Amino acid sequence: MPDLPQHRPLLAGASLGGPALRLQALPEGHLLQVMGPLDGPGLGGHLAQAGLAGSSIRPAGYRQWFVAGDNALAPAAVAALAASLKQAGAALSDQSHGRIRIGLSGPGAAAALATQTAVDLDPAVFPEGRSAMTMIGHISAQISRTGPDRYEVTVLRSFAESLWHDLELVVESAG
Repeated sequence: MPDLPQHRPLLAGASLGGPALRLQALPEGHLLQVMGPLDGPGLGGHLAQAGLAGSSIRPAGYRQWFVAGDNALAPAAVAALAASLKQAGAALSDQSHGRIRIGLSGPGAAAALATQTAVDLDPAVFPEGRSAMTMIGHISAQISRTGPDRYEVTVLRSFAESLWHDLELVVESAG
């Protein structure tokens, strides 16, 4: 049997910056896209049944959600969740190997990220838990506010290094 391609982490724990502004590659873990007639709490119930209650649920459009977490999932866990969601009229697509999560944190994170996107990142408009699909330069991405001074940017794997480079320049110019 020929050797099959093996998964290789793309940014592999890359990190730079300091306490005021930090850029870091987050664990590739899992990223699942769910599409169907569910709301956040309904999806949360399916995740709890599948043992994924610690995963983050992020709106990604009309009847679309991303479910993100730091741990890789066994194929059996993904299959069990897909079967549960199918009963609710929803579909699941495992995006874990196709998208990369990048963290931007610190008191200067919102100002730095605001130079790259048109999303209003003011806490009154974009509170913790909010997500938005947007463009960062020429790259389509999802921005999620994960804490008071913490953001997560999810991007297609093929654009991750380019986005990392752009954000690296922002961090270096802020420092």
